[in-house]
Amino acid sequence: MTRIIDRYLVRETVLTWAAVTVILMLILLSNRFALLLGDAAAGQLPQDTVFELLGLASVSYFIVVIPVALFLGVMLALGRLYRDNEMTTLLACGVSPGQVYRPLMVIALILAVILAGLSLEVAPWAARLSTIIKTYGRHNAQLGSFESGRFKVDQNGRGVLYAAAVSRDGHELQNVFMEGPNGERQDVISASSGTRQVSGDSGAGMLVLHDGYRYDGTPGQADFRIVQFAEHGIRISPAEPSLGPEGYAAMPTRRLLNDSDIAAVSEFQWRLSVPLSALLLTLLAVPLARTSPRQGRYGKLFAAILAYLIYSNLVGIARVWLERNILPRSIGIWWVPVLLLLATLVLLYQQYGWRGLFFPQRGVVHAGD
Repeated sequence: MTRIIDRYLVRETVLTWAAVTVILMLILLSNRFALLLGDAAAGQLPQDTVFELLGLASVSYFIVVIPVALFLGVMLALGRLYRDNEMTTLLACGVSPGQVYRPLMVIALILAVILAGLSLEVAPWAARLSTIIKTYGRHNAQLGSFESGRFKVDQNGRGVLYAAAVSRDGHELQNVFMEGPNGERQDVISASSGTRQVSGDSGAGMLVLHDGYRYDGTPGQADFRIVQFAEHGIRISPAEPSLGPEGYAAMPTRRLLNDSDIAAVSEFQWRLSVPLSALLLTLLAVPLARTSPRQGRYGKLFAAILAYLIYSNLVGIARVWLERNILPRSIGIWWVPVLLLLATLVLLYQQYGWRGLFFPQRGVVHAGD
């Protein structure tokens, strides 16, 4: 009988958790996909890197989504059991809340182990690789991946180049227009054609323009200088890509352990708190999901979302306080999980008492069930 109940609870919870996870991931990834497409359309990233970056971003999204999806999955699964009076029947037949916890905590422990691997190892690696891909992508985009009929903005967003027609290899341009700063003045160049000359593997070289005009002056003033040229060379010197990680979020966990900086300590404690949050939120979901049949399946869902938002914001506040030395390292962000655990214990005691939590009470139905 016990195994049947355990399998039933596992099936209901896993199916609901999977559905919530898929929905949340689709929302987050679609937003990220739109941002990456915007960068690719603006010429800041090569189009072939969009899906690579999207896959790497999904790792960090999983770390955020899995705990909250598990929390909501347990809430929705138990909410349905309460709505259909199944949970009331189980409790009346001698199934204690402690027995309800058993299959749920197995799921939470499995996901906590997965989260530990993602948070401690996979996510920093994904952040480093994403930085490399973005840097090289922007570097290559700056080298001159010109396209016919499209404006190309430089890396600093201060200059622009336009060519009505570009050869397949990107070396021959027709009807070229360029605009950009030249010290305190502004240059505008138009030419009938242009040739891109690349030297070395870095992509540096020259853009040689033919048969055109160069307008040099200050906008709003009449002291423009107009120069007609048969051939005019413009040096292309793209910035060298930087392969360094973006802060402590991309630093390997082993290096964090050897770094005494307070920001490294904060990052390490946050990584450890991710799997812990999956366990604590599962503990909280059981007493929080308890509703009467009249409340319906979603009776406590708003309270659950509010509880998660409070917990998530407190973790963020604790990280800021730790990095600003308001809190000692020994306390760090751990007071937030402790506070959540205490709140869970208070709810369990109010609903079941300590004896009712661990020992079945056949035929007893608590008020509100």
